[in-house]
Amino acid sequence: MPARDGEGLLSLVIPLYREASHFAESLKEIMRILGEVGMPYELVLIDDGSPDNTWEVIEAQCAQFAQVKAARLSRNFGKEAALAAGLEHARGDAVIVMDGDLQHPPSLIPEMVAQWRKGADVVEAVKRQRSKESVFARVNSRAFYTIFSRLTGLDLHGASDYKLMDKRVVDAWRTMDERNLFFRGMNAWLGFRREQILYDVDERAGGESGWSTLQLLRLAVTAVASFSSAPLYLLIGTGLGFFVFAVILGLQTLFRKLTGSAVDGFTTIILLLLILGCALMLGMGLIGIYVARIYEEVKRRPRYVIAEWMV
Repeated sequence: MPARDGEGLLSLVIPLYREASHFAESLKEIMRILGEVGMPYELVLIDDGSPDNTWEVIEAQCAQFAQVKAARLSRNFGKEAALAAGLEHARGDAVIVMDGDLQHPPSLIPEMVAQWRKGADVVEAVKRQRSKESVFARVNSRAFYTIFSRLTGLDLHGASDYKLMDKRVVDAWRTMDERNLFFRGMNAWLGFRREQILYDVDERAGGESGWSTLQLLRLAVTAVASFSSAPLYLLIGTGLGFFVFAVILGLQTLFRKLTGSAVDGFTTIILLLLILGCALMLGMGLIGIYVARIYEEVKRRPRYVIAEWMV
């Protein structure tokens, strides 16, 4: 990999939601680490329509530090949209995306920049060990990434949004103008020369996660539907399977009828109706998910709306 001279601007994109209680202290730690990198830098803070006083905290940081610029979205569009807003307004030759709660340790930033200087286009922070999560959450996470990998061919096990991207990677990402966003998958799809750094997820500096179980489920559905049409082909396979089953059952029924061993009753009919009814409803729901994705894309609404800028 051709080495870079490390000159230029480093951008740090941080989406924020309900993080007023701790972000001022978190920012001090982040800027302390950035001061050790040896590059001029900017911080792009995106308030994703926080209902608390996160924006007031951000305004105070903008007034105090010239390197900080920020945008407040008009409402809560979701983390993926907030990331898009940050990436589309970052000016750096290298851009780092991270959370503002210190679960993405800022201490990795110098090593990320060092790998970029050596020639890596993308430097990914990969989770070695998750913080205190329930067994249910860990099983769900592993199941999602396994299914996503099998359907799309993109391995995201241990992946996080904590990444450094070269300017040309960010430029390539900006050309992907779909409305159904899944940053980790989009970044992996782009390719480029990649390096990984292992890290342990720390405890949150404060506040609570803005992700509910329903939001995580919706993100998982969006991720799979945005990157693979395999479920639709699985639906065709299911239909063929039921066809073979119906042919076998029909031949058996005809044989028993011809031999005079047929038994009157509704059990088989009821079971078949229930099975086929469930299969049809699930199939229609699956098709509906893809139709909904198409509907959202063709409307061409903006992915986010900025209500206020602080530069």
